[in-house]
Amino acid sequence: MKDGPDIARIGALIGDPARANILSALMSGKALTATELAAEAGITGQTASSHLKKLQEGGLLVQAKQGRHRYFTLSGPDVGTTLEALMGLAARKGHLRTRTGPRDPAMRTSRVCYDHLAGDMAVRIFDSLQSRDFLKITQDKGGLGLTASGEDFVTGFGVDLAGLRLSRRPICRACLDWSERRNHLAGALGAALLVRFQEEGWLRREKDSRVVHISSHGHENLNRLFPSSLD
Repeated sequence: MKDGPDIARIGALIGDPARANILSALMSGKALTATELAAEAGITGQTASSHLKKLQEGGLLVQAKQGRHRYFTLSGPDVGTTLEALMGLAARKGHLRTRTGPRDPAMRTSRVCYDHLAGDMAVRIFDSLQSRDFLKITQDKGGLGLTASGEDFVTGFGVDLAGLRLSRRPICRACLDWSERRNHLAGALGAALLVRFQEEGWLRREKDSRVVHISSHGHENLNRLFPSSLD
């Protein structure tokens, strides 16, 4: 066996349909119980427990206990980014679910990707930051950073950039959007921007869903703050 990361193990964990459904359900960033995840995956509670144990042992999930309940979340934003990238690969190769529903258009328009915004508005934001030279390629972890003008822009919007730098997480990371098939912004800044948009009241998350609804006021302000060359 050659040395290096064992991607086969990670691939096997994600590749099981039930486990894939469990992981997809946790892409909302919310902590869910084993019972809720069993319902999402369409399996029994006993079977879900077996899958959850494997996902924890593989380092993809973490568990927290609160009273009699156990809650599960993705182990970190890197897992969410990987899952979103796999969704993009599946979409590009035509591996799409045949079952569609009313949520599908909304999911493509705007949704949560673990802890940051995804969908067409998120891609617009990334493109706007890039076109105005607020982003730059770096050799740091994540491969993406802010220029001086980019730092001025995000701090002017109320993002605590100094606080973000205290974390071990990359400030900026490009995350391939599965529906748009172009990049949106992940990393600590992507998460911080989503929080700021919510604080401004520009968007709200749909209960028990990854779907994000942007108000008309929110659209107006986001389009102004992140202009596009296509406008």
